[in-house]
Amino acid sequence: MTNTMRIFFLTGLIILFSNLISAQENQNPPFLQKVGMLDSLYSQALHESREFYVQLPPGYNPEKNQKYPVVYILDGEVFLPTVHIVHEFYSGGFIPEMILIGISNSKNRTRDLTTSSKKTQYGMPFNEDNGEAANFLKFIAEELIPFVEGKYPATDFSTLIGHSYGGLFAIYTLLNHPHLFANYLAIDPSLDWDDQKLLKEAQGTLASQHYEGKSLFMSLSGQLHMQNPQVTIDNVMQDSSDFTLFARSNIAFSNLLRQHTENGLSFAWKFYPHDLHGTIPLPSIMDGLISLFEWFQMEHTDKINSPDTPKEELSSIVKYRANKLQRHFGYPVPPYPEELLNMSGYMNMDMQQPEKAKMYFEFAIAYYPESANAYDSMADYYEMQHDKANALKFVTKAYEISGSEYHKERIDRLNEKNEK
Repeated sequence: MTNTMRIFFLTGLIILFSNLISAQENQNPPFLQKVGMLDSLYSQALHESREFYVQLPPGYNPEKNQKYPVVYILDGEVFLPTVHIVHEFYSGGFIPEMILIGISNSKNRTRDLTTSSKKTQYGMPFNEDNGEAANFLKFIAEELIPFVEGKYPATDFSTLIGHSYGGLFAIYTLLNHPHLFANYLAIDPSLDWDDQKLLKEAQGTLASQHYEGKSLFMSLSGQLHMQNPQVTIDNVMQDSSDFTLFARSNIAFSNLLRQHTENGLSFAWKFYPHDLHGTIPLPSIMDGLISLFEWFQMEHTDKINSPDTPKEELSSIVKYRANKLQRHFGYPVPPYPEELLNMSGYMNMDMQQPEKAKMYFEFAIAYYPESANAYDSMADYYEMQHDKANALKFVTKAYEISGSEYHKERIDRLNEKNEK
C-alpha cells in the first residue's frame, strides 16, 4: 500500500469504492452511459434465437476470479437501464454487486409471459398468441440460466424482475417453480389475466408449498379505476366492475399471501398512489431490491466507526456478517469489500490502535487470499511495528501474487534495512 492511499478518510463503511474507481478509470468516455452488452442464444424450447443484454458489475475485474449473483429482468430492453441505475446507487451497502441480465421480450411478449390460453378478453375476441409461459420458463430454466452461468462470472443465487405480464410471469414462476430464483419482484402484475386463473390456483398452492428462503416484493399502482377517481385503495374491493379487476386481483393475492405465512415466504407489498401502470417500475425496482436484500444491509456501522469499540466486539461483528451472508447466499461471501477492510486497518494504525489494525488486515487476507494488496498492507503494519522480518515475509507473498516492480523494489529496500 503506497503512502498516498493513507490520505483517504473513511466516514462510513457503507461507502462502495468500486463505483468511484470505475468512474475514475473512464475520465473521457465517448458516451455518458452505455448499458447492456447484447448477447443471444438459439432456444430449442422456443425454436428461435433469443436476445438478452448483459451488464457486469462496476467492480468486475476478470483477474480477481470473483463471481456474482444475477438479476434476470423481463422486458430487459426497457427495464435494464433502470435496474442498472438503482444498482449503481445502492450496491455495496444496500444490495450486493450483481450481474444484470435483461431478457428481450420485444417479440412474442404476450405469448411468452401469459400463463394460460384464452380466446376472449372483456367480451371481445383476443387473437394474439398467448398462454405459453410454461415453455418460456423452460427456455429460462434449461437454456438461458445454464448459458449465463457457464459464460459469465455468475453464481446460482438469482432474482427475477417482471412488470405487468412480466409480473404475472414472475408470480407464476414463484408458485410453480420456486427453486429457480431466490427473489421475485412482481411490479403491478396482471393477475386479472384469464379471469384470475392464476390467482385462483394460488389458493391451493400457497397452502401446500414451502417457500423458506424465498422472497417476493409486489407493487400496485394508483390507477385503480380507469374512469372513476372516487375509487380509492380503501373502497376498491367493494367495486365489482371490470375496471377494477386488475387492482382487486393484486390486492386479493397479497391478502392471500398474508393468510399463509406458515409457508415461509418473505413477502412485502407496496401501494404507489401517485404512480400509473407505466411509471410504477422505477420506484418499485428501487424499493423492491432494497426490500428483497434487507438482510444484506450492513449492521453495527456505528460501532465499527467508533474508536472505543473493543477489538473482540469488532471481530464478532465481521464474523457474524460473514456467516449471515453465507446463510442467505448459500456459499461463502466476504463480509465487506477488500477496500473497506484495508482502509479500516489504516485508520486504526493512524489512531494508534495497532491490534485493531492487524485484525482488519488479517480479515482482508482471509477473505481475499489472492490479493497482493492485502499482503502488502499487512507488510505496512509490520514495518510500522519495526518487525522487518514479518514485513519482508508479507511483501514477498504480495510479490509472488503480483509480480510487480513495486513489490520487488520494496523487497530490496527491506533487505537493505535488515542488513544494516
